Amino acid sequence: MRGEATVLHADLDAFYASVEQRDAPALRGRPVIVGGGVVLAASYEAKARGVRTAMGGRQARELCPDAIVVPPRMDAYSAASKDVFAIFRDTTPLVEGLSIDEAFLEVGGLRRIAGTPEQIAVRLRQRVRAEVGLAISVGVARTKFLAKVASAVSKPDGLLVVEPEREQEFLLPLPVERLWGVGAVTAEKLHRLGIRTVGQLAELEEATAERLLGRAAGAHLHALSRLRDPRPVDSTRRRGSIGSQRALGTRPRSAAELEVILAQIVDRLARRLRDGDRVCRTVVLRLRFGDYAKATRSRSFRAPTDRTALILTVAQGLLAAAQPEIEARGITLIGVSLTQLGRIDRVPPELPIDWDDGVRLDTVLDAVRDRFGSASVARAAQLGRDPGWSTPLLPEHE
Repeated sequence: MRGEATVLHADLDAFYASVEQRDAPALRGRPVIVGGGVVLAASYEAKARGVRTAMGGRQARELCPDAIVVPPRMDAYSAASKDVFAIFRDTTPLVEGLSIDEAFLEVGGLRRIAGTPEQIAVRLRQRVRAEVGLAISVGVARTKFLAKVASAVSKPDGLLVVEPEREQEFLLPLPVERLWGVGAVTAEKLHRLGIRTVGQLAELEEATAERLLGRAAGAHLHALSRLRDPRPVDSTRRRGSIGSQRALGTRPRSAAELEVILAQIVDRLARRLRDGDRVCRTVVLRLRFGDYAKATRSRSFRAPTDRTALILTVAQGLLAAAQPEIEARGITLIGVSLTQLGRIDRVPPELPIDWDDGVRLDTVLDAVRDRFGSASVARAAQLGRDPGWSTPLLPEHE
């Protein structure tokens, strides 16, 4: 017995760009690019011209010379996300957020009071359009994986229901890139082996897939290709890490520039920690060099913290240690993740020796930014510089 298609995957369409078009009627129907140095988001009009997220700004403008480039407004995107998630939680208590603009919803127990999963999905899309002013695509299926694929296939502004008896018919002809976990490197490896569709991967024995792709990745992707995904919607799951990154383009960056960007990222992340009553134990620095090789550096605290000054000091130390390699190879991306998150109410209080001033300063700065916006106060080192908008790491998704 396969069960019923009761899992919804709801995904806002071209989220950042759609918020810009919603808030500025003159942008509607026109190609919009969010972010200048690197594309943070592109409207569907810009995507039709070949513009893609994470593309360099110069290349994007060559592809779409008439695009309107706007700076990102993270506060506006955060507010829109909160409004949409309020609708999700009003629809069902079983909501598992994946990122700022997508979530899974389990609606299997609502038939008597709210109708079929398809009827619930229709109303959800209507509410998001009417109450928040944004288009949202929804996939409905028996499993989380299939629901996510269905929402992607239905874009833009679509609804697709994959009934259990249609699962193989729907999934097997799709390109392997649709599988959750197949990125560019894995796709290229599969293509070299002559495997281009999900069905071709499903024809392999599991042991063969593991040998070709590695034990964990091979087993995972082979299971998905054969429609095995037992994970339920988990409304209690809390994120184990948060992070932000900034793509830097290919021009050389001085150590001083990198320090300013790092401080901006840490300021944002530490505030998110405090807003969520969370603390972190480990700081991870993520780098992508000029040759596009990636590296991570990490360091842990003796006790969990949410203090901006402590987190920044550790991040600066990691960056300083990596500076010789950055100077030799160049750098195209810098990011920070805060991991091993915990609840602040489970952390013993600090002795009131050195940190009182830092605690008070963090509290005051948070209050000022809450009232007047995130750009209302900045570090002296940032004055007169590019604001250096940082873009969220996965699972936040554009």
